[in-house]
Amino acid sequence: MKQLILASASPRRKELLTQVGIFADVVPSEVEEKITKTLPAEVVEELSRQKCLDVAGRMAEDCMVLGADTVVAAEGRILGKPGTLKRAEEMLQRLQGRTHQVYTGVTLAEVKAGRIVRAETFSSCTSVTVCPMTDEEIAEYARSGEPLDKAGAYGIQGVFAKFVEKIEGDYNNVVGLPVAAVYQRLRGWPS
Repeated sequence: MKQLILASASPRRKELLTQVGIFADVVPSEVEEKITKTLPAEVVEELSRQKCLDVAGRMAEDCMVLGADTVVAAEGRILGKPGTLKRAEEMLQRLQGRTHQVYTGVTLAEVKAGRIVRAETFSSCTSVTVCPMTDEEIAEYARSGEPLDKAGAYGIQGVFAKFVEKIEGDYNNVVGLPVAAVYQRLRGWPS
């Protein structure tokens, strides 16, 4: 396989790729993200494509570029990164005791001689059911700092795991990258 460039500074995405034997160099996208879609699957596909094509357009050597974006959606509403304790608590209140969806959009692009010769975009959806949480549990988790920089105000691979009743779909998608789907697509591309 050609050199893979990850158009994301997310340490979780790099770890997921490494975990399955895919090694990538990181070149974060610098594109100003523009959302023109409203459905969560379309939003993450659009954002992953923007990130991927931004980085792929700057590559001079032959390589593959992977861009990704993840959102959490509750009742059709996208929940971004909360940034503040108050917003984190509000988001967690909305998720507790219910099922929500996590969408990750992925775009792969092949670069040859400084030109993008092929690109493919897809998305993956995983349903997550969160146990009922008390106000005290929500406040304590928010104060841990873990949810502040995560879509939907939680990280499934961290302390929040004790509140996850079940998932339907790809666990790695919730962490930030559906690595099995990525691997299956990459192995189908010529090297």
